[in-house]
Amino acid sequence: MQITVDGKVVVDPNIVLRAGTELVYQRLPWREPYAPYLLEVLFEDDHLIAINKPSGLQVLPGGLFQQRTVLTQLQWRVKNQRSELTGQELSPVPVPVHRLGRGTSGILLCAKTKLAKTRLAALFADKTSAVVGNRKSDTEVNKAVKMSKVYRALACGIINEDEIVIGQPIGTLKYPGVAKGLYVASPSGRPALSKVHVLKRDVPNNLTVVQVEIQSGRPHQIRIHLSFIGHPLIGDPLYVSGGIPQLSATETLDETFAEDGGYNRPANPVPGDCGYYLHAHQLVLSHPMTNEMLKITAELPSAFINHELTI
Repeated sequence: MQITVDGKVVVDPNIVLRAGTELVYQRLPWREPYAPYLLEVLFEDDHLIAINKPSGLQVLPGGLFQQRTVLTQLQWRVKNQRSELTGQELSPVPVPVHRLGRGTSGILLCAKTKLAKTRLAALFADKTSAVVGNRKSDTEVNKAVKMSKVYRALACGIINEDEIVIGQPIGTLKYPGVAKGLYVASPSGRPALSKVHVLKRDVPNNLTVVQVEIQSGRPHQIRIHLSFIGHPLIGDPLYVSGGIPQLSATETLDETFAEDGGYNRPANPVPGDCGYYLHAHQLVLSHPMTNEMLKITAELPSAFINHELTI
């Protein structure tokens, strides 16, 4: 029994409601999948906080994850601080100013005040807008903004070039299980620029350790760009060579409710699926309030170390 109208169970989706009708929705208990929850604080002051997000933890509520998210963890953290600081000035709840994919680990920047959020958002926007039609070199882009974002990744195959600048635009296409469309490599998409630097070539395991500096902020940009040049991330369940998805089934999305009160999982891989190796390793930016240059580093996770590929 999930929906009742005037006390009677309703199963007909075409029932007509009239004025004064009482509709009650009794949602099944929500059981979220497991997600890691420990957040390491890398930097914090009165205006912002930088955390080290573990792979598998979603940033904002959505889909099957409503409570096990970074935002909820930050809310609980502030709530616990407030219970310990009765009578003192209350700290605001930090808000993420950008996103990392659920399977991506590393630095996530959050604002603690509205003004800091506005200025940080402007920094991220400036960095993305500086890449217009790929007419600017990466050096010119860096001079135009006060931020640098560097990632570490494990890519399939051996990349022969020591450095590659990828300027493939990123757009969307209709995809089952992704309501707003899936981001993919697309000639008609929006400009995107990534600079890839090879750190180590592991010939026996047929993979390459790379450092990637993104000079725009398109969703899943590194995953798409590396797969576009034929070197998708190790373990990426979604993107294959060419920067497009690999469909594992042709069934349409089943939108019926699952037993846990959520939606049934789509048959095909979706962007939130984990398994790939991508880490937001370093962030250099001008502090939004003091203009002091900050350099924040998140140590490589054990997944990288276990591959014996640390540099």
